[in-house]
Amino acid sequence: MPNPTPAFWAGPLRYWRWAAREKPAIFYSCVIGGAGPVILFTVPPLLRRFGYERTKPVPMTYPVPTGPRKQLSGYDD
Repeated sequence: MPNPTPAFWAGPLRYWRWAAREKPAIFYSCVIGGAGPVILFTVPPLLRRFGYERTKPVPMTYPVPTGPRKQLSGYDD
């Protein structure tokens, strides 16, 4: 009796069709995981081509004034 699971290296397209029907969670997680590196190298150049510009980063510190501090008066404890 032949093995009902097709061998990947013998016929990859046949194996992918079988895996999409019989093990869809594993198949589509591999498809999405394989698309990640492709998206990483194709989306940023496309965004630049369409005119998208990155925003300036949000300041992480408060700007400290350079002059002398004003002496506060009133509201003393």
